[in-house]
Amino acid sequence: MLSFLPFIMLAGIDRQAGVIVVIGYLIVFLVLVLLYLVFRYVLPLFFKIKLYRRAAKEGRALDDSELNVMTGEVNAAIATAIYLYFSELHDEESNIITIRKVSRSYSPWNSKIYNMRNLQR
Repeated sequence: MLSFLPFIMLAGIDRQAGVIVVIGYLIVFLVLVLLYLVFRYVLPLFFKIKLYRRAAKEGRALDDSELNVMTGEVNAAIATAIYLYFSELHDEESNIITIRKVSRSYSPWNSKIYNMRNLQR
């Protein structure tokens, strides 16, 4: 089995293990392709159908203006506004870390050795 390649040592791998590995990689790859197709084509179709149903329920025709996608400039402006909003929420810190040793005589963590069973006889 492929042991003629000098940089790969596959002598310890039997045929069943190789088949399982190849099938596993194929399954993962196919699921990733399927997820791509769902997010790329199926979800926009569902959103468009939802818009049409909502418009029909309200008794109006759906305009092309409602189907337009936002431009990159609008997305950049929204992202900048969100970034600036969240950056104002944080307080200014002094960036000084102080470590103080606190001595406690008893802690359940340092007494675990007393709770272990002695199995040596």
